Amino acid sequence: MVTSHNKNGISKALFKSVNIAPLIIFRIIFGALLLYGSIRFVAKGWVNSLYIEPDHYFGYLGFEWIKPLSGEWMYLPFVLMIVAALFILVGFKYRVAAITYFLAFTYVELLDKSNYLNHYYFVSLMSFLMIWVPANRQFSIDAYLRPSIRWKRSPAWTINILKFQLAVVYVFAGIAKLNSDWLFEALPLKIWLQAHHNVPLFGSLLEAEWVAYFFSWFGCIYDLFIVFFLLSKRTRPIAYVAVIVFHFVTWLLFPIGVFPWVMIFSTLIFFSANFHEKILHILRSFFSSFSARPPFNPSVLRYSSFSRKMITFLIGTYVFIQIVVPFRYVLYPGNLFWNEEGFRFSWRVMLMHKEGYATFYVEDRSTGRMSEIQNLDYLTETQEDQMATQPDMILQFADIIHDKYKGKTVTYQGQSFTFEDPAVRAEIYVSLNGRPSQLFVSKEHDLTALKYDLRHRNWIEPFKD
Repeated sequence: MVTSHNKNGISKALFKSVNIAPLIIFRIIFGALLLYGSIRFVAKGWVNSLYIEPDHYFGYLGFEWIKPLSGEWMYLPFVLMIVAALFILVGFKYRVAAITYFLAFTYVELLDKSNYLNHYYFVSLMSFLMIWVPANRQFSIDAYLRPSIRWKRSPAWTINILKFQLAVVYVFAGIAKLNSDWLFEALPLKIWLQAHHNVPLFGSLLEAEWVAYFFSWFGCIYDLFIVFFLLSKRTRPIAYVAVIVFHFVTWLLFPIGVFPWVMIFSTLIFFSANFHEKILHILRSFFSSFSARPPFNPSVLRYSSFSRKMITFLIGTYVFIQIVVPFRYVLYPGNLFWNEEGFRFSWRVMLMHKEGYATFYVEDRSTGRMSEIQNLDYLTETQEDQMATQPDMILQFADIIHDKYKGKTVTYQGQSFTFEDPAVRAEIYVSLNGRPSQLFVSKEHDLTALKYDLRHRNWIEPFKD
């Protein structure tokens, strides 16, 4: 039960007036990283390979109605992202830019779950939070053009909500590592590190089994506790050195793009306001026109009683969702890594090595005649790799095949017949963390008769360890 005293304590903590400098620096850093990441995505040719070339897309449950733009128009949301990220960086039309980036980026990410990555989810959440915080009140074009918005201080929640989101990523990534494969078998790191045996200087060291165990245990301890060390003024410097080393090594060994750099620079928000003021002082020395404006608004931002209650409620709701969603897997029986029910959006970063081999068949219900499907006739290699191990995507692919073959006439052993309402079956074998492949989906199931929803998928063969 929440008492009046507790409510007052929460309200006081949320609306305490604090130096706004950490929020301003975070906007500059985050905007620069968004800009770099967006340009890099286009330059790598991924817009074409991931969102123009595919014939079919695997939408998220409830968001299947979101479709890609036609052809070269798919570059439009990325152009919007680049412009919006630049505007966030310099603080110009900040609120509109933050909304634009969030909508464009999230639209792209919802198009195809075969492109899902934890750090894309992180960027969506962070760009959403950036909409609501006053990160343009200093060192921005907005503040230059409108001196009345220049504030020296801000409510504590505007900074702490960003710290909270970073903490969620780390702590839940650490909790996710508390499993037998990671801690007691050093899997999948044992597999991945050995693949780097040709790396100069220390490649041979990566083949040693103890190194895989060291990385596994260190990674778990790091994720679980790094936030608490960053929160303490006494341990913060050495903790940040650990952040740099951990993410640099991760970037060096694994192809996970800009995510390590996002985490290295984002965690600077845990440093004191004085630290960020010094950075702002250096920046102002290079851009003197930004400091040659009227002084900061001396008044304190005040909220009505209703506004305080509404903000407190919305923050509480957001925090609740971020804590509950990663734990939804407990509602499902079986092995999480095998069934992947509740796997996405739970910060399970690089925790498994999963390979699948899927053979699909389309069957004429009246005659029982079957025709084997060539998956790559419909999917890209990336889509096929992801689909072969993920039950929801397997069902979606079955629907794609059904729609393609319904009413289609084919020739079988010299005779032509038409699929009126075809069944789709699959025989799929999957290997988890280097184990021998075992049956994942049996051919006995008509996949078109199974519903794509949130219920437990009992048609997945049980995991045998």
